[in-house]
Amino acid sequence: MLVLKSSKPSTEINFADSDLLRNIQQLQDPRTRWTQHSLTDIVTIAIMAVLSGADDWNAIQAYGEAKKDWLSEFLSLPNGIPSHDTFNSVIGRLEPTIFAECCLGWMKEAAAKIGAQLIAIDGKSFNGSYDREKGQKSLHMVSAWVSSHQLLLGQVKTEKKSNEITAIPKLLDLIDIRGHIVTIDAMGAQKKIAEKIVKEGGDYVISLKGNQGKLHKNVMNAFDKAQAKEWEGVRHETCQTLEAAHGRIEKRSYYILPAAAVEMPKGWSTIQSVVMVERERTDWKKTSHEVQYHICSLPADVEKISQAIRAHWGVENQLHWSMDVVFGEDKSRVRKRHGAENFGTMRRQTLGLLKKDTSLKQSIRLKRYRAAMDNDYLLQVMCS
Repeated sequence: MLVLKSSKPSTEINFADSDLLRNIQQLQDPRTRWTQHSLTDIVTIAIMAVLSGADDWNAIQAYGEAKKDWLSEFLSLPNGIPSHDTFNSVIGRLEPTIFAECCLGWMKEAAAKIGAQLIAIDGKSFNGSYDREKGQKSLHMVSAWVSSHQLLLGQVKTEKKSNEITAIPKLLDLIDIRGHIVTIDAMGAQKKIAEKIVKEGGDYVISLKGNQGKLHKNVMNAFDKAQAKEWEGVRHETCQTLEAAHGRIEKRSYYILPAAAVEMPKGWSTIQSVVMVERERTDWKKTSHEVQYHICSLPADVEKISQAIRAHWGVENQLHWSMDVVFGEDKSRVRKRHGAENFGTMRRQTLGLLKKDTSLKQSIRLKRYRAAMDNDYLLQVMCS
């Protein structure tokens, strides 16, 4: 049994018994010829490096070389630290679905234990992953995110945003949505997606825009009629929220009607209620107004539905913002084979690990900086 001893006298961290290491050791090596470096060494160093601030293959190699003496205490390293080309080649050839299960499996278990209720499905493009010479388009990833505990449950890649319609059902097959509320942006406003969620025991709150022309128009008309009557005699629920942060004040007004108030197009039998959200945002320069509509498989319940809508908006700050601003994903030029997808998996894995750690009350950026300098902290995060 491999036990890594912390520099703190009374502390021992059993890295050999960690779920992460066991999962890494179960990965199938994509190489068929004689190899100089073990797959376990390559993947372990890469994950540690990304957690510590590395954002490309060269940085991963630099991390390994700087930490070689320490890494040799628990990794075989028969031929020293792999080159950046080796990290690129080997990790880029790993099957993405299996690699994601290896890295993200613990998040599913954590979500099951905490009883996650709201799952946000949203897409994000890796703008730097295109290759003009090879005609390779930017990778687009659709992710399932538990906003309340900031955990990633799964992800599926597409070649472009419009393919989210086919990617979402595949993603739903990877996660357990029974008893949960699934939120999706307007791209997911499709009959088959709505039916699949309900059939699998979940509920949905889906944004509605012009891509569903007749349904969108009928929902708008229903709210226009209700407002024209000043809601008198109209069965509805409503609430308001007010948030102030960073010099900005945002007021949201939620109005919910039962599905019976709307002339439903054929095939939308799973809709139980519809929502209109009026957003008024004021900053030091101006005040802006926006109206959004949503369809729900839940009966009219303004508290539950408004909470789900707010949680979905949170994925932009909790996941996408962190990926671009803290991990530099949008600028990353990693793109060969499955490199962009697998590097994206490592970023999301380490983001989840760092958010899970509560020993430091610091930003993700500072936690990565601390991990780069403090081996004890790095192991604590990885083995938690």
